[in-house]
Formats: sequence, structure tokens, C-alpha cells
Amino acid sequence: MAVMPLDHSKLTVYREALALLSVIDEILAAVPAGNSKLRDQLDRAATSIVANIAEGAGEFSSSEKKRFYRIARRSVNEAAAWLDILAQRKQIAVELHVKADALMTSIVSMLVKMAS
Repeated sequence: MAVMPLDHSKLTVYREALALLSVIDEILAAVPAGNSKLRDQLDRAATSIVANIAEGAGEFSSSEKKRFYRIARRSVNEAAAWLDILAQRKQIAVELHVKADALMTSIVSMLVKMAS
């Protein structure tokens, strides 16, 4: 019997959110000691993006789907703010920040369409 993939794994936005999580994991690995609260907040925001997209994809109710996609979009904005804080403090590699920004822009664009 073939295993059918769950709805969220078919979504481009979900795969991009996982790619963003990988970039953020790279960034977090390089954050200097003494920033555990910031590290935790960024990790929570990044994982929230992935989890809320998956939850939305699994919903049957259109309004609930949209609600989860809006939450995911807000988590992208939160992650972006934490990355900007790291950039302001010169604690993030520029190329990783640029890569994360490009993924976040793409993710937000898809989520806006999905939530409307």
C-alpha cells in the first residue's frame, strides 16, 4: 500500500518554510553565547511558520485555514525582526540574512494569497 503524502507536504510554501528553517538553524548556530533568549525567540518564530502552515493545510474549514496562514505570516514577520536585530548587532552573516530575507519575501507572498 502506497503512503499518501499529507496535504502540507505538497505545498511549495511549506517546503520554502522548511528551507527558511534550515537557513535560520545555520544562523542560530553562529549566534554568540549570551543570546539564549534571542536565539529561543527566533527558533520559536521559525518553527511556528512551519507548524502553522501544516495546521492550515490540514484544516477543512476555509476560515480556519486562513487563520492558520495569517498566524504563519505573522511569525514570518517576527522572524524577520529577530534577524534584523541580529544584523543590527552584526551577529549574522550578510549572505545568510539575504538568503533568509528572500525566502521570507516569497513565503509571505504565498501566505497573503492563501489567507485572502
